[in-house]
Amino acid sequence: MIILRYSGRLARYSKPANLKVKAMIEIKHNAFINEDELIFKTSRSGGPGGQNVNKLNTRVTLLFDVTNCRSLSDWQKQRILIRLASRTDRNGVLRVVSQKFRTQKANRRVAVERLQQLLADALKTRPVRKKTKVPYAAKQRRLEEKRRRSLLKRQRSAKNLTEDFAD
Repeated sequence: MIILRYSGRLARYSKPANLKVKAMIEIKHNAFINEDELIFKTSRSGGPGGQNVNKLNTRVTLLFDVTNCRSLSDWQKQRILIRLASRTDRNGVLRVVSQKFRTQKANRRVAVERLQQLLADALKTRPVRKKTKVPYAAKQRRLEEKRRRSLLKRQRSAKNLTEDFAD
């Protein structure tokens, strides 16, 4: 069963035998990557866990080749490589590791979710800050407060010489 979304409506069709449906991973509302572009490698997890850790390959390393991705634009690729420079190698391959759970399936799911979050954060555009002037009233309040402090300090430091020499 295939569910297609077209102009706000959901249409259900039975899948023809010759149709190949590729799973797409949504990064943002307008950016998708094909699941075929992800490479999963498994290895043994470290840390406590007894025999499960010693026998099973539950740690999942997800590799995503950003530079050769066909579904992202050049601008998106560049932005991802700049923002996630510490997680990519010199060939432009992004690496996400998950070893939190005891099963390979759960670690795989978490690695894909983490990749989605990293890519969405990298593609997020920050609003441009508009320069604003300091309001005239705020400047006047600041200057008035400076005058008040100055007067107070002058009054404290002024010596009354007539009282010092009076007998």
